[in-house]
Amino acid sequence: MWFKNLQLFRLPEGWAMTPAGLEEALGRYPLAPCTGLQSTSQGWVSPRGNQQLVYSFEKQLLIAMGVEDKILPASVVNDVAAEKAEKMEAERGFKPGRKMLRQIKDEVTVSLLPRAFARRKVMRAWLDPQSGWLVVDAASSGAAEDLVEFLRTSLGGSFAATRVEPDRSSVSAMTDWVTSGRAPGNFEIHDECELCSTDQERATVRYLRHSLEGEDIRRHISNGKVVIRLGLLWNERLSLVMDDKLQLKRFKFVDINEVAEEAQSEDPDEQFDLDFVLMSGELRKLLDELMSALGAD
Repeated sequence: MWFKNLQLFRLPEGWAMTPAGLEEALGRYPLAPCTGLQSTSQGWVSPRGNQQLVYSFEKQLLIAMGVEDKILPASVVNDVAAEKAEKMEAERGFKPGRKMLRQIKDEVTVSLLPRAFARRKVMRAWLDPQSGWLVVDAASSGAAEDLVEFLRTSLGGSFAATRVEPDRSSVSAMTDWVTSGRAPGNFEIHDECELCSTDQERATVRYLRHSLEGEDIRRHISNGKVVIRLGLLWNERLSLVMDDKLQLKRFKFVDINEVAEEAQSEDPDEQFDLDFVLMSGELRKLLDELMSALGAD
């Protein structure tokens, strides 16, 4: 259940909704299967596979939004539409125009959508009212914004969670860290880096599984490039990649055996609790230290 990609938001100041209250609010918007001509559906699902929409442990909350999409490949629509267009041409003696072809495609889509396969995906979010964090496990900022917006709707439209906006940009901080060869506090520079020029050409240089202590990297920086992506280690335990939008990607423990030793149980429910407590505890400390380095509250 470990998060892999972290999209960072701040909870509204003083937000302290109870698990029961949140459960009631989310229960009004459960995920329902796509029906009829629906191409997509979204709603809340259980983050741990039972009937509860809110998982709560030691004042930490975990929720999950499900999205169901109908899978209707464009190639299938095009093939069926082409067959209909050919039949129409044979019957009428002339080829359908662009407007008619678009209409044929629309009709084909409508006819095939009810029979299309459905794909379901789940996106989870961790809420820490004590520290004011809302962290969404999503690979893109747009997907995370969708969850936050849907949560806002579920809570009656008054949920004013916001993106983290530190005093210092992640680009400025990462560039200084690479230039000096040092990251602050318990952070260490790891073996991944991407630099980009600030002009219109946006020339890019990437280093992967590569030492970042060479003079060539500093020459790129002195010539006007900035760091837009950087691999980091925190406290010799967690590895991650931070980018220019302050997204934390590929978040994981360095040594999975160490995790197993710290949190291991034969009971699935107890194991879930242990994993969640370990993840949320480490994540809270990491984010507090990162915000301190970037000058954010």
